[in-house]
Amino acid sequence: MLTARENITIGFAHVAYNCKARLALRNTSMRAIEARSQAELEAMLPEIDVLSLSGMWRNDIPARAPKLRFVQSMSAGTDQYDRAVFAAHGIRLASAAGVNAKAVSEHAMALMLAMTRRLVEARDNQQQKTWRGMMSDFEKREDELAGKTLLVVGMGRIGGRLIRLAKAFEMRVIGVRANPGAGAEGADEVHGIAALPTLLPQADMVVLVCPLTAQTTGLIGAAALAAMKPSAYLINCARGKVCDEAALIAALSAGQIKGAALDVTAEEPLPAASPLWTLPNVFITPHTAGETCAYEDNVIDLLLENLERLWRGETALVNQIV
Repeated sequence: MLTARENITIGFAHVAYNCKARLALRNTSMRAIEARSQAELEAMLPEIDVLSLSGMWRNDIPARAPKLRFVQSMSAGTDQYDRAVFAAHGIRLASAAGVNAKAVSEHAMALMLAMTRRLVEARDNQQQKTWRGMMSDFEKREDELAGKTLLVVGMGRIGGRLIRLAKAFEMRVIGVRANPGAGAEGADEVHGIAALPTLLPQADMVVLVCPLTAQTTGLIGAAALAAMKPSAYLINCARGKVCDEAALIAALSAGQIKGAALDVTAEEPLPAASPLWTLPNVFITPHTAGETCAYEDNVIDLLLENLERLWRGETALVNQIV
């Protein structure tokens, strides 16, 4: 059973997020404590009934947190959580799937616009105090998204919203998902992952917003990149390892595709020696697609809803994992 509302202690653990302060604005009267480091998290384990965190979870935590009954992950991914450990200790677990759907879909859209409108080049020119003149060469001009074909790989909440945004830009959208029967989400076409080799040659933009699974690891490798148009862009807002990074670097260096905008890389932070830093046809954001001023509040909305369900004795949680 979850500790009563008036006696509960909620622990937040994240190196940057301000969940304790955002929860205080709700005037819930629930006690909250916060950790910014692994050491601080370890110190608060004996006190907490509920834990909300990202990046600091260790599967031996339940053995040192005797009061812990519920973990609300701050992230959508839950691979780090050993389900058997949760079951053995009677602890419930829910993910934060969907809290960043607006943020990541908008970021993916922004990356597409940055590449087609050559905003990266414009920023570089600004730093050099260079006013670029009119361009005769089509290859060096800005372009339009309207009429282009977008291939969205991954049609969960992020992919579904991205499809709707792209349709507002008058793009043709092809969706790829593990189960095509789950719906088109407004796309013009929807296919299974096996169809990817036949779809890639059609796309002007390939956007990855899929989870990292055994099926999607290395999904975009040398063969997939070779199948893309030379004029196409790759946008990765999924996980770095969905793309074979060595193959991507080779394709970009050879001009096999026009460019890539990457919010994620295989190793993060991206090592200083990586060629991705200096390739002129690459734009990098530091895994910030999901980070907005609304993130903490979105997580807290989920947390409070799940706490209410637990207090009511309900068995089903929002984004339930265990």
